[in-house]
Amino acid sequence: MTVRLSTGLRNNLVGSIGFAATLANGVIDIYTGAQPATADAAITGALLGTVTLNSGAFASGTPTNGLTFAAPANGAVSKSGVWSFNGIAVGTAGWFRFRANAADAGAISAVLPRLDGSVAVSGADLNLSNISITVGAPNTIDTFVWTQPFA
Repeated sequence: MTVRLSTGLRNNLVGSIGFAATLANGVIDIYTGAQPATADAAITGALLGTVTLNSGAFASGTPTNGLTFAAPANGAVSKSGVWSFNGIAVGTAGWFRFRANAADAGAISAVLPRLDGSVAVSGADLNLSNISITVGAPNTIDTFVWTQPFA
């Protein structure tokens, strides 16, 4: 697995904001191809869809349809509500970027909070039941849990 945290997200984790608060009301973008070398890097590949609450329309800077988390327990937070998207392009999902609810055009940034990871049917950072995305096809994220390591 290849989870990569941006400098902005790492700074928030070691500061006073925390993971769930940093990414609250953000979205997950699903892309084709290989993920960038770092989460600070510019996006690569084609955008296949954006995961929101109930596949709803999203605009940066507003909480409407942004992704939400349940209360933390045992050092972990998990998704709350239905996280889903409808395909906007045809392609094979290869990686994702979870971005905070701030304007983020996907350019190089050492400030914006981001979490990148691999996408596959199994054994990836984000598993989808089908990685062959088609236009209009619904997709649901069944499980998302962030566990803060003990050390």
